[in-house]
Amino acid sequence: MKSKKCFFVIFLSLMILTGGLIVFPGGASAEIKLTYANFPPAPTFPCVQMERWAKEVGLRTKGAVKVQTFPGGTLLPAKSIFDGVITGTADIGNFAMAYQPGRFPISEAVDLPVGFTSARAASLTLYDLTEKYPNDFKKVKVLTLFTCPPAHLMTIKPVRSLSDLKGMEIRTTGIGAEVIKRLGGIPIAMPQSDAPEALQKGIVKGMASSMEVLKDFNYAAYTRYANTTPLYVVSFAVVMNKDKWNALPADVKKVFDDLGREQAEWTGNYVDKHVTEAIEWSKKKYNFQMIDLPASDKAQIPALLKPIVDAYIKKMTAAGLNGAQIVDDLYKIKAKYEK
Repeated sequence: MKSKKCFFVIFLSLMILTGGLIVFPGGASAEIKLTYANFPPAPTFPCVQMERWAKEVGLRTKGAVKVQTFPGGTLLPAKSIFDGVITGTADIGNFAMAYQPGRFPISEAVDLPVGFTSARAASLTLYDLTEKYPNDFKKVKVLTLFTCPPAHLMTIKPVRSLSDLKGMEIRTTGIGAEVIKRLGGIPIAMPQSDAPEALQKGIVKGMASSMEVLKDFNYAAYTRYANTTPLYVVSFAVVMNKDKWNALPADVKKVFDDLGREQAEWTGNYVDKHVTEAIEWSKKKYNFQMIDLPASDKAQIPALLKPIVDAYIKKMTAAGLNGAQIVDDLYKIKAKYEK
């Protein structure tokens, strides 16, 4: 009886010390609880992928890992997510690299205007490039990576040629500002939340963004036209605190690793499909129109945007990195997935 009582005291002490975490020999831990910070609203695709990943982790670990998700910046704001994961405010976080220019120099290559035609191709390219050049993420464990779909020009009035874009105010962010400038427009930086009012008041005459926002944010109500030419993508990373990762049992680590590339491809496919649905919805609800630029204009675009790629190579070289090799690898991997 005394030995049973002693065992119970030891067991209870261990429960208190580990916060209820019970580790079974050779198996996954029971009730591993992890927090996952994200910044956009819950219905948007970065949060949809988050919920899918959390659900898959639960299923594949047979309930041993429970992930509590925090969309909409409720745990950490967008620009603080990467550092918040490093310090342990969140165990896992999803963020856009473009929100911290210069901090993720190798990953930035994927956001260059190289003509990705789908989020799937861009997401898998980002995943492979980061595997080859992992230095951007030495302080964390990368769980997956993905991109938004290619950005397109969406406008209040139709842009049927590059001359129509000349002098037009376009809401954009990140590398999009340089892209719009070189195509003849006037880039206006502003938060997504301010864009509807700016479009209604004519402060901006259009926006450069991936087209799922036509439905997700009802932008089709303001921008009834879009050009079919893809411009650039925006990259995202899902990372985990290094200490939390190191503390995971081997079988749980395998589940996370096995989900990495799969999640990148799933997210790309999901949001590509969502863009198609958003365009069809916009056509039915708002008579939305997709416009092809003339062949002569489309032929000019690579040359107009090439200085952006050249500037990236120069910047990387000055930083002691082989910028030309990174861009060459980017094009090779892109070609593989664009087939």
